[in-house]
Amino acid sequence: MALNGKQKRQLRALGHHLNAVVLVGSDGVTDGVIGAVTQALKDHELIKVKIAEEDRDGRAAAVKKLSEGSESEVAQTLGRTVLLFKQKKKNSKIALVK
Repeated sequence: MALNGKQKRQLRALGHHLNAVVLVGSDGVTDGVIGAVTQALKDHELIKVKIAEEDRDGRAAAVKKLSEGSESEVAQTLGRTVLLFKQKKKNSKIALVK
């Protein structure tokens, strides 16, 4: 499911006050990190992830790998922080606008 502009804006507003729940260290995106992101998305639906990579291209690759590995959508990338969203199939707390 691809997010449209209104949905991304809504998710950015909801995620503004959140703290990063997963930190990607110098080892990069590993299976353990993807597992932690997947579990956090199951628990919260909307999470922030902080990436320690210095290089902009490296951060972009890490964001892509995280979103593909966790089957989530990128709502926002701001510097070293990325906001990821994966809606629950049942009992979702977040109702996206159309």
